[in-house]
Amino acid sequence: MCECENKKKNVTSRKKFIDIILGSSLVMWLGSILYPIGRFLVPPEVTGPDVNSVEAAMANELAPNSHKIFRFGRMPVILIRLSDGGYKALAATCTHLDCTVQYKSDTEQVWCACHNGIYDIEGRNISGPPPKPLEQFEVVESQGKIIVRRGKLA
Repeated sequence: MCECENKKKNVTSRKKFIDIILGSSLVMWLGSILYPIGRFLVPPEVTGPDVNSVEAAMANELAPNSHKIFRFGRMPVILIRLSDGGYKALAATCTHLDCTVQYKSDTEQVWCACHNGIYDIEGRNISGPPPKPLEQFEVVESQGKIIVRRGKLA
């Protein structure tokens, strides 16, 4: 092999090495730009405390035909004391646009003020834009306390 062929080979291998270094740098630079953008566009899953029951009120705290909104883990729940003295607990977040609902004692209905959505006392949507009923919770009175829990309603 002549010396000029050897020089050509060295130049070619150096050029290849520089191309690999520059290409790798470009890929790493693009990764450092695209990774934060991807993490921003796909936020992490938010998990709340795993709550199955909450002490919502004392038995004598609510007058008949009144309500109270309390936290059930990360979500608000509305506890309603009915005219007959019984209790109902429903998710306090409207199924339309997640506005907080309120109990209207004069009509005995649950009302969303955002778009005038109306639910009956069982959480079924009566009128307005809400697409689904409100989630129901089981209510138990025990030792002078009102306990609200997830589970099947009997």
